[in-house]
Amino acid sequence: MRFIDANIFLRYLTGDDVVKANACFALFQRLVRDEEQVTTSETVIAEVVYVLKSRSLYGLAAGEIQQRLLPLLLMRGLRLRERRTIVRALDIFASHPTIDFEDALSVAHMEREGIAELYSYDRDFDRIAEVTRVEPSW
Repeated sequence: MRFIDANIFLRYLTGDDVVKANACFALFQRLVRDEEQVTTSETVIAEVVYVLKSRSLYGLAAGEIQQRLLPLLLMRGLRLRERRTIVRALDIFASHPTIDFEDALSVAHMEREGIAELYSYDRDFDRIAEVTRVEPSW
């Protein structure tokens, strides 16, 4: 098994280097057919989302990022320890496009653990009805 880095996802999803995009496509086809297995991490997925959303690079909307990334996360040959949490984070991210993916990932982890409150100064969490943001006090 090998670890797959963010740039492999990005070359495929953006097609900004045709030769590399085609090589990544061939790799992903092997993963879809479960002929090869790879793994990655939440950090890598967060980097992919960050780069795709970045206005100075690609500027994709949250929903478009979800549409492009979700099929890759569901490939049979991709072993992903927190797959359900990451997929849920993409759902939250797409339905609340004003929050960062990292925050959506935190909310998905909270849901999985049955936690409804979090300490944070980030007011973006206030937009998520299921979350109660609390600021630390004396």
